[in-house]
Amino acid sequence: MVTTSLNPLQPAALHATDYWNDSCSIQELNYAIANGAVGATSNPTIVLAVLKKELPAWRERINQIIESNPAWSEVEIAWKLIEEMGTKAAALLLPVFEREKGKKGRISLQTNPTFYRNAPAIVEQATHFDSLAPNIQVKVPATSAGITAAEEVTYRGLNLNATVCFTIPQAIAVAEAVERGLKRRSTEGKDVTNQTPVCTMMIGRLDDWIKVVAKKEGVTIIPGHLDWAGIAAIKKAYGIFRQRGYRTRLLAAAYRHHLHWSELLGGDVIMTIPYDWQVQFNQSDIEVKERMSDPVDPQIVSELYNKFPDFRRAYDPDGMTVHDFDHYGATVRTLRTFISSYYELLAFIRDFMLPDPDKK
Repeated sequence: MVTTSLNPLQPAALHATDYWNDSCSIQELNYAIANGAVGATSNPTIVLAVLKKELPAWRERINQIIESNPAWSEVEIAWKLIEEMGTKAAALLLPVFEREKGKKGRISLQTNPTFYRNAPAIVEQATHFDSLAPNIQVKVPATSAGITAAEEVTYRGLNLNATVCFTIPQAIAVAEAVERGLKRRSTEGKDVTNQTPVCTMMIGRLDDWIKVVAKKEGVTIIPGHLDWAGIAAIKKAYGIFRQRGYRTRLLAAAYRHHLHWSELLGGDVIMTIPYDWQVQFNQSDIEVKERMSDPVDPQIVSELYNKFPDFRRAYDPDGMTVHDFDHYGATVRTLRTFISSYYELLAFIRDFMLPDPDKK
């Protein structure tokens, strides 16, 4: 197994860049920590994938939860399992958390994706998650209701990770909500020094959406240019965040190719990288050097900007209002994926509770 350090442990110029494991899998997280990872993340799709991949490690525990809670439905059992996965990962990351004095070493737990329109429900579940371990980061969607929730959970002293975010307007709205929450806390004399808010930009999913639009509308474009939409968006957002002094840190997610890693090296950002991509990057011959400050080719940006209104909406700081977030194509596609995975997870648990008698 290759354990050469990834970007966090490369020469001093790259020390600003951190990476997380894009999974709560203990097996994958062990590999990631050995290679310099300082965090991890989870969502319904990830939890379901971990269960399918590592079922022998969880089968007995699932049955124990079912037997110990005879009145629970698959919903309560599924969330108990999600929380246990999260706390196991939190325990594995605790030495990092303690070494970094609380600034790193957290596991992100995603609130119920079906709550994307319900700010109070998001806040309530996020507050509960925060109580599970000292190093929990709560994931809140960058929907209209989620922006409201982001301010409130920040005000309550929780560590935020905004997700379901693809665009510069969403990232700015998250950062502004965090600033409002931090200001409210500070005004009341409450401590904000241990809060490390993060905003995830799902750069690969922005690429995916622009590709869908190109196919639907029959747009002809220079090959390869569609792979730069997410990179262009996060690099521009990074400049805005630094200029405005936002205390929220950007995180890149949804990897599709090595540019989603190599083009962001050296920036004061986090990369949440799936295990398979970690292994591939570790074994690659790509030079590890600072590239975050390298601008995306203006010709690429110009072609995307001129041919795709949805790229303009993603790229312009005022390209969307908060109300528009819920209806943006990448948002809708991702929410549908997360919600479908959540219901598939419930069905997976249901098969333990009510095994199909036709298959015996």
